Amino acid sequence: MISNETVTSYLERLASKAPTPGGGAAAALHAAQGAALVSMVAEFTSGPRYAEVQEQAQLIAKQAKMLMREALIAAQEDERLFGKLGAAYGMPKGTEEQKAVRRLAIGEATVDAAGPLVLTVRIAASVVELAQELLPIGNRSVSSDVAAAAEAARAALATALVTLEMNIAAIKDVAERERLRRVTEQASEAISQAEQLSAAVRLAVTV
Repeated sequence: MISNETVTSYLERLASKAPTPGGGAAAALHAAQGAALVSMVAEFTSGPRYAEVQEQAQLIAKQAKMLMREALIAAQEDERLFGKLGAAYGMPKGTEEQKAVRRLAIGEATVDAAGPLVLTVRIAASVVELAQELLPIGNRSVSSDVAAAAEAARAALATALVTLEMNIAAIKDVAERERLRRVTEQASEAISQAEQLSAAVRLAVTV
């Protein structure tokens, strides 16, 4: 499982010809890193100098850690469900009946495989929101890590977005396609917010 293996082990699997892990798992881990960075900056926002905002910072840290754990779950689920999709594509198709069964299995597995991506978008968007809340009150000596968190979340969103768009193209159910399109819109909006936040940090540190 991704949450229990070393970084080297995960990267070696990602770099191999194995079908999993893939882009969806990578997106979720980008989100997890973004959440971890938000938590780190919030944890550094403590002591007498930050007495007035320390309680708020601690709440942000707690929320960020929860998102980090959710992102790890999303990564693992993406790997599991993408494996299920691969198995569906591997089903026999020698007869018309087999083709029909295979087609149904692929459709169901494709919809299921979108679930972790939807979760990743929600998590990454929440990471951006927490980073926006943290930036005005956070420890300025680590403010660049707020931008790093935003960039990690942006990478998660962009990766999930392109993968979702590919899934949508393969889904026949109109209602499901529309639901996922709304998620892609949310991802695009959050990407813009992440870019603006990163730019604001860069501008602040150069002034």
